[in-house]
Amino acid sequence: MKSPTNPMSLRIYNTLSRATEDFTPLLPGHVRMYVCGMTVYDLCHLGHARSMVAFDVAQRWLKASGYAVTYVRNVTDIDDKIIKRALENGETIRALTDRMIAALHQDADALGIERPTHEPRATEYVPQMLGLIRQLETNGLAYRAASGDVNYAVRKFTGYGRLSGKSLDELRAGERVAVLDGKDDPLDFVLWKSAKPTEPNDAKWPGTTDGHDYGTGRPGWHIECSAMSCALLGESFDIHGGGADLQFPHHENEIAQSEGATGQPLARFWMHNGFVRVDNEKMSKSLGNFFTIREVLQKYDAETVRFFIIRAHYRSALNYSDVHLDDARAALKRLYTALNAVKPVTLPTLDWQQPYAARFKAAMDDDFGTPEAVAVLFDLAGEVNRTRSAELAGLLQALGGCIGLLQGDPQAFLQTGVALDEAAIAVLIEQRRAAKAGKDFAEADRIRQHLLAQGIVLKDGPQGTSWAAAE
Repeated sequence: MKSPTNPMSLRIYNTLSRATEDFTPLLPGHVRMYVCGMTVYDLCHLGHARSMVAFDVAQRWLKASGYAVTYVRNVTDIDDKIIKRALENGETIRALTDRMIAALHQDADALGIERPTHEPRATEYVPQMLGLIRQLETNGLAYRAASGDVNYAVRKFTGYGRLSGKSLDELRAGERVAVLDGKDDPLDFVLWKSAKPTEPNDAKWPGTTDGHDYGTGRPGWHIECSAMSCALLGESFDIHGGGADLQFPHHENEIAQSEGATGQPLARFWMHNGFVRVDNEKMSKSLGNFFTIREVLQKYDAETVRFFIIRAHYRSALNYSDVHLDDARAALKRLYTALNAVKPVTLPTLDWQQPYAARFKAAMDDDFGTPEAVAVLFDLAGEVNRTRSAELAGLLQALGGCIGLLQGDPQAFLQTGVALDEAAIAVLIEQRRAAKAGKDFAEADRIRQHLLAQGIVLKDGPQGTSWAAAE
């Protein structure tokens, strides 16, 4: 695949500046990207799928643009919810998290989400977290509370609130938590949690680092991403991503921790994907209005779910309903119908000067504009249907591949969801062929209508008769 003629043309909306900016990596030709992953105490829901697909598309396009990409997506495998669920299940924390990580991989693989370059677990980086806490204490930004916790002193970090766009006074005015557990200020957050007698032993680590002892405990949630991103990508890197709900306080706290310890900017660009909504409310486990990826995949094929997510811009809200997924399925079938009618001979080397490819590139270079890129695919499919050009069919498939679509067998996709047994359909198709050969066109038409009533459309072509599920 040729690199685009102008790999510097990509522009990304930066949450930190609230503007779309020209993207240039800190290291020429190499993009380093960190995305906050899942807390693995339960199965992933469609909101998680939205984030994983959004940043999968981003890293695919960065690669298609000629960049080398180091993509880190972490796993939070120690957390209050994880401890609670493991105790409820009567299993170890590791047994629970191993099982949930395996399920995460199965769901992500089904949706065509490429594995990140690194997938660090929080529990593997506790020494690095303790080292970071020690540096923050040395810099006067962390303090030990009487409770045994180690907290971050938010008001001592200049610039806190840049990402969320809120001043400390605004944040303080909205804070309803009393000064408890030895915090100097309600805005302060925990870096190291002192162990409690009721917690299981596998939720506790020695808090020693560089000759200093913070006591037995476990890391706070925010510190893990600061430690892992620094260890795997360096003190400063190109893109930090995650869901819009992480912008505050998680990402704000990451900036305070990382920059408070190193004195260097954490990430050049901050990207946040929009929520998945159900009845105008954010889909979340806390609200109980979520659908797991597995539940959705019982009703819809994986590529339809991926297409449903991709055809909305990653920053926009995504409204979930069966009607919207049915519409996505019907739309994706139109693309596969074009590929089924005109088989690509080989996938071409993409020439980004070609008009359709140039339009596709312009869309993706504008903050990963998948809605406009998908519109190009539909225009190209229409041209494939009109011209019957195998070359254009190959281009359609190749462009789809840049965002993880249209790589399956068209006939297999079009037959997905048909209730009749394939062998029975084959028998009827053969009976229709024999009827036509015997010039019994009334019988041939009767068989066609019978299959259509069962939701099956026949397609006659030079290679014989194929079939697909009716829209």
